[in-house]
Amino acid sequence: MPSLKRRLRGIALFEQLGPGLVTGAADDDPSGIATYSQAGAQFGFGMIWTLVLTYPLMSAIQLISARIGRVTGKGLAANIAGVLPKPVVNGLVALLFVANTINIGADLAAMGEAARLVTGFGQHIFTVAFALLSLTLQLFIPYKRYANVLKWLTLVLLAYVAVVFMAQVDWGAAAGGLIPTRAALTRDGVVTIVAIFGTTISPYLFFWQSAQEVEEVEQDDAAEPLRQAPKQARPAFRRMRIDTFAGMAVSNLIAIAVVISTAATLHAHGVTQIKTAADAANALRPVAGPFAFALFSLGIIGTGLLAVPVLAGSAAYAVGDTRDWSCSLDSKPWEAVGFYSVIGAATLLGLAIDCRRSTRCRPSSGARC
Repeated sequence: MPSLKRRLRGIALFEQLGPGLVTGAADDDPSGIATYSQAGAQFGFGMIWTLVLTYPLMSAIQLISARIGRVTGKGLAANIAGVLPKPVVNGLVALLFVANTINIGADLAAMGEAARLVTGFGQHIFTVAFALLSLTLQLFIPYKRYANVLKWLTLVLLAYVAVVFMAQVDWGAAAGGLIPTRAALTRDGVVTIVAIFGTTISPYLFFWQSAQEVEEVEQDDAAEPLRQAPKQARPAFRRMRIDTFAGMAVSNLIAIAVVISTAATLHAHGVTQIKTAADAANALRPVAGPFAFALFSLGIIGTGLLAVPVLAGSAAYAVGDTRDWSCSLDSKPWEAVGFYSVIGAATLLGLAIDCRRSTRCRPSSGARC
């Protein structure tokens, strides 16, 4: 009986998780995995402390973003438009769109490369397939089902935890990584710290979580924006705290797992230069074995499938909110043409970036990849 009660409590807790969990997991996208792998490979355990420091910062800004959406019933961009001049808001949204599109291209490329490493063929074919799969899911699956798909997809992050237990970790040295060292004061150390902070605290996450709180209100007939229904504030704030704190904890724990696994394997064997997440996966094969390599590659693909729709969706919410468009993943494509057009444009432009990179990097072009 006690075990049954624990299971029921666990299920109830998981049911309370949603926008915060998905947002935190999407933060560990292939580009983020590459950053954490670089930190672990270059500095060993020496950068773990940065990921402890980012946790309260991430939690604070994401909780603020969530509350803005839940209180006002509007996305972050719509609220910004209410206090800043329109040209400034348009400029900020344009920068977000460009940054997200470039990130989508990098994530799709990493996913295709990881799939090629596992299967031995078809990097570009896999990249196109992943982009079209992501776009199709967003276009044709209703919000509630799609949100559940994203929530369950976060479980793929456990692959990185598994890699840690497959590596021979010096846990005493890993614990020492909680204290900053002189390496952090070097030029490379400062660059890595900035990269980690930029990866963990990203604008697209602010817009996404705020918009998802708005979606949650619209999907619940009993829920209203807290500005109109202040009596709902206490349970809503409690849920958002649990959701956000848990989501950011998952994000940082997975990031720490990546740093530990690459530090204990790549750094320990003198492999210090990593450019992409796929590079890290490939370098793991001779050091930690084929199973660790496969798990790491699976994590890249899974987190990419989670992050690409979040990147495209956050850009669409931001653009749509500033133009009073219908913005909801529960709408049919013909009911929210502008919103889905932005999603499609961001995804396909990101794919085009990867295509251009692939063309430039062919041996006949003489370019180095």
